[in-house]
Amino acid sequence: MLELSGTTWAITIGLIVVLLAVDLLLAALRPHRVGFKEAAAWSVFYVAVAIAFGLWFMSQYGGDFGAQYFAGYIVEKSLSVDNLFVFVIIMTTFAVPEEHQHKVLTFGIVLALLMRAAFIALGATLLSLFSFMFLIFGLLLLYTAVQLFRHRDEDPDVENNVIVKTARRLLPVSEEYVGGKLTARIDGRKVVTPLFVVLIAIGGVDLLFALDSIPAVFGVTDEAYIVFAANAFALLGLRALFFLVKGLLDRLVYLSAGLAIILAFIGVKLILHWAHVDIHQSIPEVSTPVSLGVIIGILVIVVVASLLKTRNDPTITAHAGSLHGKPKTSEE
Repeated sequence: MLELSGTTWAITIGLIVVLLAVDLLLAALRPHRVGFKEAAAWSVFYVAVAIAFGLWFMSQYGGDFGAQYFAGYIVEKSLSVDNLFVFVIIMTTFAVPEEHQHKVLTFGIVLALLMRAAFIALGATLLSLFSFMFLIFGLLLLYTAVQLFRHRDEDPDVENNVIVKTARRLLPVSEEYVGGKLTARIDGRKVVTPLFVVLIAIGGVDLLFALDSIPAVFGVTDEAYIVFAANAFALLGLRALFFLVKGLLDRLVYLSAGLAIILAFIGVKLILHWAHVDIHQSIPEVSTPVSLGVIIGILVIVVVASLLKTRNDPTITAHAGSLHGKPKTSEE
């Protein structure tokens, strides 16, 4: 079991807060269209910070815990790319001006971090009290994997999202973005802007991804600190990564299928761990190095196969995948 001092937790959280504050200040003080060079520089910076942290963590607490961190980071980073996919769909659906996309992304990252921190605390508590939660988490991931694979060629239906529809029905929404404000007064009437609805949509997406990603990362480590660090460092670079790869996302045609396989693999790993602990120790477990190798291998195959597929057929477009099929129209 990993033993950490309160000081280590405090320093880690402090580092994440500082990095997050930099993101917030950049988005708030200088709203602008982010170019490729700027996005690439920030992406490299955040990946370098995550790797440097992992190397320090490995030197301090050993190779096994270090491998757990890197496995968790890679899992969360790959799930974050699908998260970005949905962000792109939301931005496109609501025609968010480029100068305001900074703000939306930063809000999404902060909210995702807060939600995941809450789920990490809850998940760690449940796992420490009830070993059968490994079985529950495993079955949840298997269900998610099956649904994602079944609907891998679809996109989430943002406009028909329950939260978004409720917000539109209950709140007066303006037609214009009104300079990036969340609320405005038009013709003497207080209204919310489309940006407010976009943030609600982003919040709903963050909640769904938190429900999926936390059981997934607990599948490679049951240490709450590692789960938190892996999530935090994977999310911190999300804003820059969005502007860097949003043109490339359309080419990752096998991403949803690959993520479904990864989630299914981790689900099986959790179920085997439960069986090893609660049924009989002769039941084999999947080691962290094997998990890391399988996850990296699947991602490499997914990226290479996707790029080859789209090179041979440029008309093919990738989809984010959905956990629910779109409702059929009367014509269908």
